[in-house]
Amino acid sequence: MPRRRRGWQVERLRAWSAWLAVWALVVLTATGCSGSGGHDDSRHRALPTYGTYDINALPSGDLRSGGTLTLPITQMITQFNFNHVDGALDDVWTVDTMTEPRLFTRDAEGVPRIVRDYLTSATVSTAGSRQVVTYRLDPKARWSDGRALSWRDFAAQWHAVGGGDDRYPVADPSGYDRIADVRRGAGAHEVRVTFKRPYADWRRLFTPLFPAVAYDSPQHFDSDWQGRLPVTAGPFKLASVDRTAQTLTLVRDAAWWGTRPRLDRIVFRVLDPDAALQAFLNGEVDAVNAATGEAYAQLAQAEDTAIRIGSAWDEVHITLNGAGGPLADRAVRGALQQAVDRPALAEVAASGLPVKVPLLGNHFYMTNQPGYADDSGPYGRFDLKAAERALDRAGWRSRGAGKPRTKDGRSLTLRLVLSEGTNRLGEDLAQLVQQMLARAGVRVDIEKVPASAYGPQYLDKGNFDLAIFRFTGLTYPSSAYAVYRRPAGGQVFENYGRVGSAEVDQLLDKAAGTLDERAAQRLYNQADTEIWRLGHDIELYQRPQILAVRKGLANYGVPGLGDIDFTKVGWEK
Repeated sequence: MPRRRRGWQVERLRAWSAWLAVWALVVLTATGCSGSGGHDDSRHRALPTYGTYDINALPSGDLRSGGTLTLPITQMITQFNFNHVDGALDDVWTVDTMTEPRLFTRDAEGVPRIVRDYLTSATVSTAGSRQVVTYRLDPKARWSDGRALSWRDFAAQWHAVGGGDDRYPVADPSGYDRIADVRRGAGAHEVRVTFKRPYADWRRLFTPLFPAVAYDSPQHFDSDWQGRLPVTAGPFKLASVDRTAQTLTLVRDAAWWGTRPRLDRIVFRVLDPDAALQAFLNGEVDAVNAATGEAYAQLAQAEDTAIRIGSAWDEVHITLNGAGGPLADRAVRGALQQAVDRPALAEVAASGLPVKVPLLGNHFYMTNQPGYADDSGPYGRFDLKAAERALDRAGWRSRGAGKPRTKDGRSLTLRLVLSEGTNRLGEDLAQLVQQMLARAGVRVDIEKVPASAYGPQYLDKGNFDLAIFRFTGLTYPSSAYAVYRRPAGGQVFENYGRVGSAEVDQLLDKAAGTLDERAAQRLYNQADTEIWRLGHDIELYQRPQILAVRKGLANYGVPGLGDIDFTKVGWEK
């Protein structure tokens, strides 16, 4: 149910020389200080509170029937299976939840609600120490091949995602791997899922639900979803994939048994960030990111434009690859954490925005979310001298200013891999990190790679030392388990840096099975403290949610911690 890694979708804030000037100023004021140093929060109004949303909510009677919505995406979707390691992307999630069964949807505060078009009920009981969830399916719910949804679809998804079979390249088995049995219930439309260990976030499972006929073998799990949706059961269906025009088009599905969508079609256009901004100003797309100073300045006063601001689960970080090379040493990873001036990066990201951009001290909770605690300790504080001492102790000797350190004849040189689809802010932040680490004697070579290869050929294969990207929509804390668990067998899950520990695994496993929310929060924060100590990554900041949309667009924008219901999206009369 969570959305996953995302690239950058924002623009350049200012010229590079000015970026360096900003960083130099912050370095002077923040060296050796706490992680909050360097921010001038008086220039930004407060971050929207927990669950704040802004979608121009209107009843369907106020909307026109029909019309087209055109949205930008950063790259063409090649793998439409969200549970596949190559499909765990936000844009795939969006398409899949419009075309495949979504059993639960989240409200603005992240609370899951049953989708009545698929379920009449979902109840939990305990039999001894085992948790049993009984789903009752709407008899009208059918796949596009005419079959009714059934327990077989649940069983196939459980075996593929949580069965531990390395032939299925899954992104996240969390929760599915706690299931003991899936079988038919009292009738053809009832499903009984029995857990061998309790699972608090059971509502995030089987959303989307995928058809057994395209999930019942490793080949089907992989190849059936490459460039297409083999079977669907949603309000929309995939009408075309135009690789020349770089567009995906969804249209209403006439076989849909639920509430008729207001829109006739939704078109996704592949556009780089600069092109997306210009396309919006030209009236060619209907929404675009406005979460940078320059973009906001252009869009806030643009004709036919509404700015929507809210609060979502959205973080920016630098993944550290600990599988080999210099970063296999935890001490070196810890030194990098302290050598990167996080307040300076957040200050640059916040420039010109109407909301602040807070540092993140937690991997599971956003700063305005219940459960949040700053667990970063010394690893979240910019301290160049401490970083230099740590590298000295690790045997990396300084050769003077401007030169990389050496050890056993090797240079302390790291590859920071960027997608060619990275926007200018991402590129400039990478260059700023390059400058920061150079001060500690760490050389960083920035390598740009094709956007289509960035995930499957670089992140998934560990073909990098450093990578800057985002995770979004992980409102269920257990959904982050895949990011921090140790790889097993041939499965990396979403731990692209391969950094983990038995202690983190044990804490996260226990937290996932703890039904008391506050007790679970304590366990997640214990795990978070260990994740910081391990040097899994350099957590940066909570990304603001600022979206420019075409005036008259209703029920679309920033949905807080929830989901957009595309059956309700439409144009005002």
